Amino acid sequence: MSILLESNEAAMQALYLFLLFLPLAGFAAEPGGKPYMYEIRIERHKAVPMRDSVTLYADVYRPSSEGRYPTLLVRTPYGLQRDGVHETMIKFAQRGYSVVVVDNRGRYESGGNWDPFRSEAQDGYDAIEWAAKQNFSNGKVATQGGSYLGHVQWAAASQQPPSLVAMFPALASTNIYANWITHGGAFRLSFNYGWGVVRMPNRIMLPQYWHTEAYTPEELKYENILWHLPLNTGDLKSAGSEVKHYRDWLAHPSYDSYWKAISDEERMNKMQVPAEVSGGWFDIFLAGTINGYTMMKQQAATERARKNTRMIIGPWGHGPTQKYGDVDFGKDAMINQFDEELAFFDHNLKGLDNGLDRNLPVKIFYMGVNKWRSEKDWPIPDTNYRELYLGGAGAANSVRGGGTLSFDKPAATQIHQYNYNPEEPVLTMGGNNCCGTPTPAGPKDQRHIEGRNDVLVYTSEFLKTPISIAGPVKMKLTAATDGPDTDWMVKLVDVYPNGFAMPVAEGILRARFRNGLDKPELLTPNTVYDFTVDLVGTANVFQPGHRIRVDITSSNFPQFDRNPNTGEALGAGTRTRVARQSVHTGGPRPSHIVLPVVTQP
Repeated sequence: MSILLESNEAAMQALYLFLLFLPLAGFAAEPGGKPYMYEIRIERHKAVPMRDSVTLYADVYRPSSEGRYPTLLVRTPYGLQRDGVHETMIKFAQRGYSVVVVDNRGRYESGGNWDPFRSEAQDGYDAIEWAAKQNFSNGKVATQGGSYLGHVQWAAASQQPPSLVAMFPALASTNIYANWITHGGAFRLSFNYGWGVVRMPNRIMLPQYWHTEAYTPEELKYENILWHLPLNTGDLKSAGSEVKHYRDWLAHPSYDSYWKAISDEERMNKMQVPAEVSGGWFDIFLAGTINGYTMMKQQAATERARKNTRMIIGPWGHGPTQKYGDVDFGKDAMINQFDEELAFFDHNLKGLDNGLDRNLPVKIFYMGVNKWRSEKDWPIPDTNYRELYLGGAGAANSVRGGGTLSFDKPAATQIHQYNYNPEEPVLTMGGNNCCGTPTPAGPKDQRHIEGRNDVLVYTSEFLKTPISIAGPVKMKLTAATDGPDTDWMVKLVDVYPNGFAMPVAEGILRARFRNGLDKPELLTPNTVYDFTVDLVGTANVFQPGHRIRVDITSSNFPQFDRNPNTGEALGAGTRTRVARQSVHTGGPRPSHIVLPVVTQP
């Protein structure tokens, strides 16, 4: 077997890289018995023209024998020759696909200006149609890739390119404002700064210097730089100049027309082809994974797209792994992402009868028992949504307090209070983050932060029987603050018999967005409001001997920016104030978390 490397530049001679033959046993076969193993060639620096005369550049991986093959399109801002790209694209080409890998506009070899998210819809359409017309393509195109490479698939599909047949957006946002830049209106500081300013300010991806401690000056270390106020001049600290897209994000703190213009969720009813989405319970884009599936099933433009969209969610962060955070989920937690994608593409582009259409559409991993189970839909049909009430007659401050959690509604109203000081925020300890940002992500033990007096801790009795949950999780919080704005940070925690406190879902709400992300409205101080905090979703079995816990506080820094409690515009303020927070339990408006209880997996 050989790989032929070509370039369309000048008179570069073909270079053959000989590979050891791989055993063909175990590979699926096309109709007629031909195995998915081809000699391939790589064609470098192919010009891909856009409608506005900007030229993007691509590498093409394809079988070396002449012919027209189903085609995969990958568009990336991380460099088409990035480590790891070649291996995956070679494997697809060996199995009978032509693969086009394109540098996004303004990145690496491609022309134009880099402005994240803004040109991906029309550029995606143009790239798909260009690929379909090439002599290596049979005119059927699917898109592939994860994270930003997943978002661009949604953007392109919303333009209804006629040659697009299917897409596999993994670990991807579907609403750049609501499930990338913010969550609940709170700014994802460590990720947005690390990705938008440190690594991706210009044409090439820069190193995350805060991981090279020996060479990083004190003023540039993350534990210092992310404290800088105002946020809208933080780019000067590391980039040394203004980073326009970062400042634009801060200048649009609500879900306004700037964000709606690039939101895939505004155009889900335009999607014509099936998608398979893949994500992790601790991924930063979990909401995008879930929303991508549910909105496609409900709103997609064609019956084929609605019927054949699928979802996989494992116990991961930003990609499949067996161990994440402080937990080893067992060898079954790992899946082979390539195999999942190949089966999806083989079925949709080659028409292979590999059983995909006979499998249930949702495949999720249940933490607590470490098992996969396939489901008919999401949310799971016949889910029993149960209200678990906050309570406790005394103070609920820290794990030492008397906060309780029960399915029985407390009769009397109690008020639990704490002070939130933005100068002494609760530091990030696990949760939904990713990509090397300077915050520990995943299921990290919460006991360290649960010892703080500015964290309210509500814990159930020891369970006598298992409680299985899978689905959306929401906190209905009755609360007040003494200022014009604040944040409510909520975590659902599985407490093990040895005390290990594993977070299984989390959410935050910037209080001014209580009426909607596009309807900011400051609070009247000391007025009691009903807030809904979205914890997105999870699948977990709380075992006998475990306890269920809910933690409530007002910060999770630096994963999210510190709400200064002043009501000032995002990114503009330099002053902070201490907020007095009051959470109401029991009575006619009891605070409670809504759990999606399902049958035991």
